[in-house]
Amino acid sequence: MEQRLTELWYRERAPPSLLTPLAWLYGALMRARRRAYVSGWLRTERAGKPVVVVGNLTLGGTGKTPLTIWLARRLIAEGLKVGIVSRGYGRRGAGPRAVQSTSDWRQVGDEPLILARRTACPTIVARDRVAGARALVAGGADVILADDGLQHLRLGRDCEIVVIDGARGLGNGRVLPAGPLREPLGRLPQPDAVVVNGAPEHGSLGAASRTSPALEMRLVAQEALRLDGQEPPRALHGFCGQRVHAVAGIGNPARFFRELRAHGIEVIEHAFADHHRFAAPELAFADRLPVLMTEKDAVKCVAFADPRLWYVPVAAQFGAREAHELLARVLAKVRPTGAGGQT
Repeated sequence: MEQRLTELWYRERAPPSLLTPLAWLYGALMRARRRAYVSGWLRTERAGKPVVVVGNLTLGGTGKTPLTIWLARRLIAEGLKVGIVSRGYGRRGAGPRAVQSTSDWRQVGDEPLILARRTACPTIVARDRVAGARALVAGGADVILADDGLQHLRLGRDCEIVVIDGARGLGNGRVLPAGPLREPLGRLPQPDAVVVNGAPEHGSLGAASRTSPALEMRLVAQEALRLDGQEPPRALHGFCGQRVHAVAGIGNPARFFRELRAHGIEVIEHAFADHHRFAAPELAFADRLPVLMTEKDAVKCVAFADPRLWYVPVAAQFGAREAHELLARVLAKVRPTGAGGQT
């Protein structure tokens, strides 16, 4: 079902769908919700320090987690104490919980665990992201990065960054469930920055960035790490010409498979649903070929690591001009000249 919906969503000219009436209803509810916040009928609450939201307009992976890592490191280099708040999709429990590098992914979620490990920033998961952000501020954070909080309107924000997959764009431009959009585009405020992951291939991107050009980002993979930690990292080109099983339980598995093929690797694809909870038998293939997986999948497979299993971390990369422009836009909001945005 997920595969069929994805194929429908990412046709630029999809035919009329039986899901269209449900999409109209969903879109009307989302527009009413946003109007309620704009009018003050529903209350937006501040965390006490500037909040930068990194999110996406569509379901599925766009690269927001690597971008959040990149931005956290840049802000730290600017002398700011960064805290990260996330819902912690699929975790057990709902209350605020601090994420440690040794946390169980079942308790905190897969992406927050990666964020905490890769940035060393205080990280909190909470369904109530206002409470999570305030806990980070109480702990001394100067700025809060909200991972995937674009539609969490109760959390007041000073800066919004929208991340779009360049290959997929905004799909057919329809809202759920007839399309991939989380909310209608027409009434959205202009974000502070639109970041496109990979070369943009769709004219529909203009609907998300009306006043300034989108900034292009690439996700770069250079090495694989053995899951059991018993070998040093291995350059991806070391797998060139070799057949491997490629495992991806992310929003856009095809992107991971393309990246491996770009390094000359012969890929046997195994796509799973986003945030899939892996079990050892699912990786017990009949041969002894290496298994390459994403970092997001790896945190859920450590318990049954063996010498076949490797994971491939990715890093966000910008050109010098784009990196400078994005950081400047964010700093302009988190270091305001007056007191605005700090309350």
